[in-house]
Amino acid sequence: MAPIIIIGSGLCGTLMALRMAQKGYQVDVYEKRPDMRNANIGSGRSINLALSDRGLSGLEMVGLREKALELVIPMKGRLIHDLKGNQQFFSYSGRQGEVINSISRKGLNILLMDEAEKTGKIRFFFRHECSDVDFDQGNAIVKNLDTNRETTISGEVILGTDGAFSAVRQAMMRQSGALRFQYSQSFLDTGYKELTIPASDEGGFRLEKNALHIWPREGFMLIALPNLDKSFTVTLFLPFEGDYSFEKLKSDEEIESFFKTWFPTAYQHMPDLLQDFRDNPASSLCTVKCFPWQVGGKVALMGDAAHAVVPFYGQGMNASFEDCVVLDECMDKYPGDWQKILKNYEEKRKVNGDAIGDLAVDNFYEMKAATADPVFVLKRRIELDLEQNFPDYFSKYSMVTFREDLPYKTAMDQGRLQDSVLMDYARTIYPGQEWNREDVYRLVKM
Repeated sequence: MAPIIIIGSGLCGTLMALRMAQKGYQVDVYEKRPDMRNANIGSGRSINLALSDRGLSGLEMVGLREKALELVIPMKGRLIHDLKGNQQFFSYSGRQGEVINSISRKGLNILLMDEAEKTGKIRFFFRHECSDVDFDQGNAIVKNLDTNRETTISGEVILGTDGAFSAVRQAMMRQSGALRFQYSQSFLDTGYKELTIPASDEGGFRLEKNALHIWPREGFMLIALPNLDKSFTVTLFLPFEGDYSFEKLKSDEEIESFFKTWFPTAYQHMPDLLQDFRDNPASSLCTVKCFPWQVGGKVALMGDAAHAVVPFYGQGMNASFEDCVVLDECMDKYPGDWQKILKNYEEKRKVNGDAIGDLAVDNFYEMKAATADPVFVLKRRIELDLEQNFPDYFSKYSMVTFREDLPYKTAMDQGRLQDSVLMDYARTIYPGQEWNREDVYRLVKM
């Protein structure tokens, strides 16, 4: 039997390879980067990931939920830092035990790779770049970057899990006429730069460890997620151009003045700010949508290759792992029939991939500005109160993050309607006035 071919050894590709091996398939994984497990080899982007229920379902599928949870720091909510140094904490949910987990992208990827190799059914080919795909034959051309030799590979099916700038998707685009391939990429005018808050001199956390820290400012923001080594991965989200932008931060004086002015409570914990700022590039943020996701039951896109999203809902990895769960379900539904498997997978996931892309952009505007808006803050308090007192009420955030049984599209539609009702209601409450939770519950259930 021909192997399953997977292009890309990131989180989605390695999880899917592991699941395929558990189902008895031989799997060959091709990756253009070196093996990240080797010394001094990075993993590309190092931005922390938020692992929540949908992602945990994918890890549960392959029996790695508990091992992955050994690598996380639970974050119970958002800790908002204002300019005056005040802090406000907002739980992610009004129900007990619903948290999101900060986890290292590289650490999780290495766990998946190590477990994949233990199966004895998976081969990794690093520094092998996919250059083209023959969709009629179900073949791919890969180039060994060490020898410059090209090889045609074939398999029972080819899965493109090679990220937002996928070579497999680009091959589909080159045949856009025949496939009627639709593609869009939307960049935010905001980029991001990774920085660090190191562990304290005593070896502890400098900030509250069980929280996602946000310093929201009008038009830009800073966030920080905890790491197991007691440091925080800090991300500055800032426009590329404008009055407050990366183009305005060139000299050491400009960089330090900007942080002292806008993020003073973070700046005091960033002794390596200037070095980090110089060493790490300002990267772009892009949403990718496309269709079809599969061709002829022979080739399919998964993860960021099918639906790259900006990171503001913390669902990029979780959505990719959910792709794996759904494909696994389709394989059980149509054993061995890849035409039906991949078509059913596409039908189930396309609309939801688009939905989480839209939700992530929505949350970008919420995180950088609305979290400092008194009306939004009141609306969030009302939501948490409803979740504490009405078990069947879920906020939009909770539906997306903690309801893996609920498709993203359903969560988006229902959540947007609830948000509109609650924001309108919150605007009618004067400062200090109590709300009637039964009345509000009836409003959102109408």
